[in-house]
Amino acid sequence: MTFEELRIRKSEDFTDLEAGKYVTWSVEYGTIRKDVKDPEGTTIASMKESIERSREFLEMLRKSKDKNPDCLVKPRVTMKSKGMAAYKGVFGSAEEARQSDKVICLFPANDGKFYEMRKTEQGEFIAPKNKVTEFQSARAGFTPALPLIPMSLIGQIIAFFRSFMREHEEYEALALIYWDKLEQEYFAYVPKQTVQKSHLDADLSDCPYDDESRFIRYADIHSHNSMEAFFSAEDDWDESETGLYLVLGELDHFFPEIKARIFCGGSFVPIDPATVIEGLEREYPKDWHEHVTCKKREPRLPVRRKAVFEDLDDEISY
Repeated sequence: MTFEELRIRKSEDFTDLEAGKYVTWSVEYGTIRKDVKDPEGTTIASMKESIERSREFLEMLRKSKDKNPDCLVKPRVTMKSKGMAAYKGVFGSAEEARQSDKVICLFPANDGKFYEMRKTEQGEFIAPKNKVTEFQSARAGFTPALPLIPMSLIGQIIAFFRSFMREHEEYEALALIYWDKLEQEYFAYVPKQTVQKSHLDADLSDCPYDDESRFIRYADIHSHNSMEAFFSAEDDWDESETGLYLVLGELDHFFPEIKARIFCGGSFVPIDPATVIEGLEREYPKDWHEHVTCKKREPRLPVRRKAVFEDLDDEISY
């Protein structure tokens, strides 16, 4: 981002930065200090790179014991504006907002909504805040910190689940996917369990992989035999711990159906299984495209029809 974009983003936290014309910027990289002449047109990355390429910086590195100095971006407010510059604030509760010197205060309540408090000589006004712009945008989901689960492991689990359809009248089953920090690989563990067609009870009390210093319980995965892949009300009850959950259905098909979701802070959020599992797609020879011609479909002309009315001798074309 540019220095001006950084000012706008940080002005939500530091009201002194709200008046852009009174804010100047400098970059301190080791013992090198440079002023930013064009905050709107200069990116932080380009400024840093410019210093790194300078002879002055290289000479500084040669003489310094610290070969990896910090690069600090520093704003400076040259004049404090009066009146409305520090009129607004965000607080953790109505009481904190009430005790502050801000005229407009935003705070959350236990009903899950944000409220705005405005203090005037008439009194204290509080109303729900319908459009909250004081926070950065966010989207529910999951960003893995580990590699994708290999399709070979998923294939083993599918074969295991299918064995309870051919031999045991379509029973469900459960497997747990772990990450081994030492070996840097995934593996599956099947706990002791009693299974039925639409229910299972698993005993995790003697799991040999409860050592969190080495193993991460990454995902729970269970089967729905030939039924569709979906999370039942019973699944909602069982999967109430922050984590990743997968369900496989339609195991009687060549390609089963798979659904994935996370549980976080009391809410379930569906995610794309491709977020955590390797896809079926693989690299293919690019010359395959040379044998394929894409032909656009020609538009079809409208057909003239005749409507015949039994009560009339006339035929009407339209």
